Amino acid sequence: MEEELAVGFIGAGKMALGIASGLLMSGNVKPEKIIASAPSNNNLYKFKEAGMKTTHCNTSVVENCNILFLSVKPHILPEALRDISPFVRPEHIIVSVAAGVTIKTLEKFLPTGTKVLRMMPNLPCVVQQGSMVFCRGSNAGSREAVLLKSLVSPCGLCEETPESYIDIHTGISGSGVAYVYLFAEALAEGGVKMGMPYDLSKKLVAHTLLGAAKMILETGEHPGKLKNDVCTPGGTTIHGLYELEKGNLRTTVMNAAEAATNRARELGKN
Repeated sequence: MEEELAVGFIGAGKMALGIASGLLMSGNVKPEKIIASAPSNNNLYKFKEAGMKTTHCNTSVVENCNILFLSVKPHILPEALRDISPFVRPEHIIVSVAAGVTIKTLEKFLPTGTKVLRMMPNLPCVVQQGSMVFCRGSNAGSREAVLLKSLVSPCGLCEETPESYIDIHTGISGSGVAYVYLFAEALAEGGVKMGMPYDLSKKLVAHTLLGAAKMILETGEHPGKLKNDVCTPGGTTIHGLYELEKGNLRTTVMNAAEAATNRARELGKN
């Protein structure tokens, strides 16, 4: 890891803070070597509290970093790129985490030869249990890929993929977190319906989801096999699953992933 690694964030929302927190946890970047910009102090104060630098000037961020994360909303990104483009140097590594914005679009707004990567994290990065995929632009090589992966790995799983997978990842992991929360909310309310206090029901549901996810990762088994392992003939689980099947849960979830993926692709076209 380079000694003088300096990291900048244009945009200081939850995702930027989550990534920055992961960088600090890794010990690879010192707090004073991280700088973030945003129009107001609404989010910047969290960076300040952690010892990181802040500014309202995007160009100041660019001038004080060698790795730059673009973490603004997709519709704001073109304006931000036009703002910073004259200040981008050949040694900069630019990482976009804006949903739907393609490498081609990013490179169009930046100086020729700029090393660009596109990454899509999800919200659990803020608790270092994220799911991230990234791809390289035409001028980014294995050095930049290895550096990015080593930087963000403390935030969770990070995999390099073709760019075509990134919108799918948005649909299943980026937006998918919300699907899981919706399911968790419903399951916890099912406990309340049957007479359990909400706080206890919520805690049990959260641990149920955590345990189920860990079993998928650690056993390597197909989720369908793990599901069948829970079922006994005429038992409680198969009766519950029957109700979920009547409600077309699987088709609905697949359709949700498709809708979110298609929306990410639309954002890229726009």
